Amino acid sequence: MTEPLVLLVEDDAGVRRVLRTTIEAQGCRVIEAATGADALRRMTAERPDLVLLDLGLPDRDGLELIREWRGWTAVPILVLSARGDEATKIRALDLGADDYVTKPFAGGELLARLRAALRRNERRGAPPVFESEGLRIDAAARLATIKGQPVKLSRREWDVLRLLVLDAGKVVGHRQILEKVWGPAQAEQSQYLWVYIGHLREKLEPDPARPRFILTEPGIGYRLVRGEDEQG
Repeated sequence: MTEPLVLLVEDDAGVRRVLRTTIEAQGCRVIEAATGADALRRMTAERPDLVLLDLGLPDRDGLELIREWRGWTAVPILVLSARGDEATKIRALDLGADDYVTKPFAGGELLARLRAALRRNERRGAPPVFESEGLRIDAAARLATIKGQPVKLSRREWDVLRLLVLDAGKVVGHRQILEKVWGPAQAEQSQYLWVYIGHLREKLEPDPARPRFILTEPGIGYRLVRGEDEQG
């Protein structure tokens, strides 16, 4: 069994050293990042099993990283921060953090929370992948290919497509997509969605005028399905 890989995001080298030793003693591998930019790069390149995240980074707020990551990955995020105020804790959890530990912390408690997060992640199963007629969409990796050739999609196109992949075969409502991608204030702006669904069909469908994968449910929303020859 492969040892879990933990991404440790912390700008203090001394704290990183202590945490690395502690985490490795639990049988985990550790990769480090001292800045938000490095954390984003390592998350994409190395696909860790868990993130231990300090919010006070030199180049950006850790809350921004949580928001960005939750757009494409369900990897457990355990916040470790000196910010102990209730508002920050609530904000981090609402953005998608799985747990929050305040500095200074007890090593035993931190490790218990880390183990619990890894167990929950194991139960989640494999990230969703949609495949049909040469089209393959890996929602977690944000990788779409047609007959093995990568398809370039914008961040917003991915945000829309990911929701369809997560509920493949089911109707995803207009309002649900608009609220999750553009925010509650834009929940009635259907024209945004029409434009991006059009872009996705142009890039993913064999014939965008007669879509096989991204179907419209009039007045309700959209549904991602396998090609007709695979549905019987």
